[in-house]
Amino acid sequence: MEEIDYGFHHLPAAYILSSELPEDLVDYLNNYLDGLLKSENKKSQAHSLVGQISHGEQLSLDFKSKELKDFNEMLEGLGKEYIKKFCEFNDVQIKGKRKVEMDELWSVHSFAGDYNPIHDHGTKTVMGISCTMWTKVPKQILDTPTALGGGGYTMYNASRHTDGNLIFRYGESDSMSIERLKPSQQINIVPSVGKLLLFPSWLQHMVYPFEGDGERRTIAGNMNVWTLGPDNQKFISGAH
Repeated sequence: MEEIDYGFHHLPAAYILSSELPEDLVDYLNNYLDGLLKSENKKSQAHSLVGQISHGEQLSLDFKSKELKDFNEMLEGLGKEYIKKFCEFNDVQIKGKRKVEMDELWSVHSFAGDYNPIHDHGTKTVMGISCTMWTKVPKQILDTPTALGGGGYTMYNASRHTDGNLIFRYGESDSMSIERLKPSQQINIVPSVGKLLLFPSWLQHMVYPFEGDGERRTIAGNMNVWTLGPDNQKFISGAH
């Protein structure tokens, strides 16, 4: 019988944009956050977050301030790039003009035992982009062997190899089933200083706790994507 050619296709579930922040920007952000932690005017963001942070803090960041203006513009620019790449990868065009605009930005200062349960992020617009980045990561997390995919670890044999990791989940279940020919629907990301990720706000994720000394410092945010009318008035994307 003649051999038959075939293709084997992976169905995309979500796209993650990744980047590396320059060292001088990471230092600047850490200095800014160090000052904020000492400030009497700092504002907690804990009331609107699911993070179980009992040893550290979750602080609201004023992204419109002169100190964070350039940083915020960079994030919004990457948000525009995310939409552009999404359209390119899927060979689609978005109708009308869109405006990417930061809605909220916060920092999470985690220590041993702190964690984030499974959750997603809400935005005022149907189309929303979230971001997260690390400016401090404890050595014991940095020294973790490469997680899912690279080091051969799965949710069943990854003991002590996922401490402090960020987990993205999608689909009905994250577990892999060989008998059902079902791949894992979980992506495991080991934090590193300066790593920045952008992802759709609907994508569920969680953060495992870790043991030992050190601070796991994260900056995260949500961006609305508005549809602009003829006079640049803003409408909820998909609703105009």
